[in-house]
Amino acid sequence: MEILILDQQQVAAHLPMAECMDVVADALRALAEGEAQLPLRTIIRLPDGRSAFGAMPAYLGRPAAIGLKAITVFPGNEGSALDSHQGAVLLFEAEQGRLLAVLDASSITAIRTAAVSGVATRLLAREDARQLGILGSGVQAWTHLDAMLLARPSIETVHVWSRDAAHARRFVQRARERWGERIRAVGSAEDAVVRSDVVCTVTASREPVLAGAWLSPGAHVNAVGASLPHARELDTDAVRRARLYVDRRESAQNEAGDFLIPKREGAIGDDHIVGEIGELLLGRVAGRRTKEEITVFKSLGLAIEDVAAAWHVYHKATAAGMGTRAELGGERS
Repeated sequence: MEILILDQQQVAAHLPMAECMDVVADALRALAEGEAQLPLRTIIRLPDGRSAFGAMPAYLGRPAAIGLKAITVFPGNEGSALDSHQGAVLLFEAEQGRLLAVLDASSITAIRTAAVSGVATRLLAREDARQLGILGSGVQAWTHLDAMLLARPSIETVHVWSRDAAHARRFVQRARERWGERIRAVGSAEDAVVRSDVVCTVTASREPVLAGAWLSPGAHVNAVGASLPHARELDTDAVRRARLYVDRRESAQNEAGDFLIPKREGAIGDDHIVGEIGELLLGRVAGRRTKEEITVFKSLGLAIEDVAAAWHVYHKATAAGMGTRAELGGERS
C-alpha cells in the first residue's frame, strides 16, 4: 500500500487561507446536518502540568473520509525553533479503509483553526469593522491575522499585544512586510481590546487576558487559545455580556473553560450558547441582531476540520505530483 507524505511547507502551499475557510465551512455544515462523527478528544496530561498528547479521530461523510490527528502540545516551545503543536494527521478513505496520506499536523492546525475563526468573523462581526486586536504573538496570531484581513477587508489598523513585548515587536516587524504599516504593537491587552471591533485571543494563558469591561459595543471576539475545562482567556463578564457561539456544543460543554467556569460560577447556563457555527451557516440560528451586540465565538478545534483540510491538501498535492511516496503493508500478497 502506497501512502503520500506531506511536510509542513507542502501542506501550507496547498492550503491557502481563503480556500481553507471554504473547506472548514463545508465541514461545519456537514456536522450540523449529522454527516460527521467525532468523539471528544483523548488527552494525556504530562507530568510537567503544561504539556499534553492528544488524539482526535473523526469520520466526515462529505467528502467520505476518515482521519486521526495525533498531536503534542508543548506551550514551552513558544519562541523556540519548535512549534507548540507538533504531530501528524492520518487520512484514510472511507470505502475500503485505506491509509492515503500522512500530513504535518502543525501547519494544518495553524491554518484550519484560523480559518474557522475567519468563518465565524464573516458571520458575526460588524461589516464595518475597522480595528482588529490580537492578544498573542505566536503561530496562531499570524494565521489569525491572515484570516481576519480576509474576513473583514475593511480593517484599517491591527493592535498586537503579547506578554513578551519583544516578541510582539518582532511579530509586528514581520507582519508589516506583508500587510504594511497598519500593524502596530501596544503596551497592554486593554489597549488592544478597547479600540477594536474584532478581537482574537490566541494565547497560552490559563487565566483571563481579556476583561468584559474592555469590550466596546458591537465587538466580536474569537476566543481560541484555551482548550481545557480549567483554563480560559475571557473573564466571566465578557462571556456573560455576549451572544456565545461554539464550534460544537458537546465539546464546549465538556472542554471549554471559557464557558464552563462562568457556568460553575452561576453566571450563565447551557442555554447561553446560541448555537454552533454550522447551524449559523445553515440559517438555523440567528447571528448578530444589532450593531451594539457583543458576540463571542469559542473555538476548541474539531477533528472534522483536520480531516477536511487534509482531504483538500491530499487531492491538490496528488494532482500537482507533490509529496513523498512510501510503501507500507496493508495489502495481501
